Amino acid sequence: MKLSRRQLLRQTPTALLAAGLWPGTLAAKDADTTGFSFLVVNDLHSFDKMCKPWFEKVVKQMSGHAEKPAFLMIAGDLAEDGKADQIAAVKEIFAGLKFPFYVVPGNHDYTKEQEQKPYDELFPDRLNYTFDHAGWQFVALDTTEGTKYQNTKVAASTLKWLDEQLPKLDKKKPLVVLTHFPLGEGIRMRPTNADEVLKRLTDFNLRAAYSGHFHSFTEKKFGDAILTTNRCCAFSKGNHDGTKEKGYFLVTAKDGKLERKFVEMKAG
Repeated sequence: MKLSRRQLLRQTPTALLAAGLWPGTLAAKDADTTGFSFLVVNDLHSFDKMCKPWFEKVVKQMSGHAEKPAFLMIAGDLAEDGKADQIAAVKEIFAGLKFPFYVVPGNHDYTKEQEQKPYDELFPDRLNYTFDHAGWQFVALDTTEGTKYQNTKVAASTLKWLDEQLPKLDKKKPLVVLTHFPLGEGIRMRPTNADEVLKRLTDFNLRAAYSGHFHSFTEKKFGDAILTTNRCCAFSKGNHDGTKEKGYFLVTAKDGKLERKFVEMKAG
């Protein structure tokens, strides 16, 4: 079956999957890549100075991995109230990592006045953007709608950015997406138009999407792509599913494939 891009965008993910047109099916063979590791954490919810010792432990543990991660991705909600001092604390402490980190905003990174100014000033050009590493492509997306936490929509500006930037990517290379709001079908607090994001990625070699917001481990599979959320890594917040563990993902990329494991924050 051959469909135009416009026709693809009109289809639901379920229909595309049934027709064998989901990521990896249309994509060419995975590009040869060099193995590397990276970390993914979500929902830090920086609140006040009491969080600092916790984040310092997180950074120390992340920096000590024998796999020597190439970078960290933070899937939104750096702050609790979107305040400058809360976001600045995360930026300052995580700058102590032995590797770079990338961020996307969450709904808690807005202030009560629906402003995102502190985040924008501290992390300029970190709403919608791409970066590459060792033959892999990474797309970071702003999926927020102010401080709203449910029944949200991914902004038209983000969808427009995707339409403008995706043609610049290589469809043969493996692709990873980072968002705050979950993209997996049926996951709580998923944006009502999440399919509009996924459909735009249909003919790309999508390997995974890492998200947060719902503080729980979830996994949905579409073709070869794994869409996940994870437990939070906050001092001041718990998990929505009632689990006690706090932590992050350690992900290994090799030969166009990803292997992921949950790393629990150690006590003390």
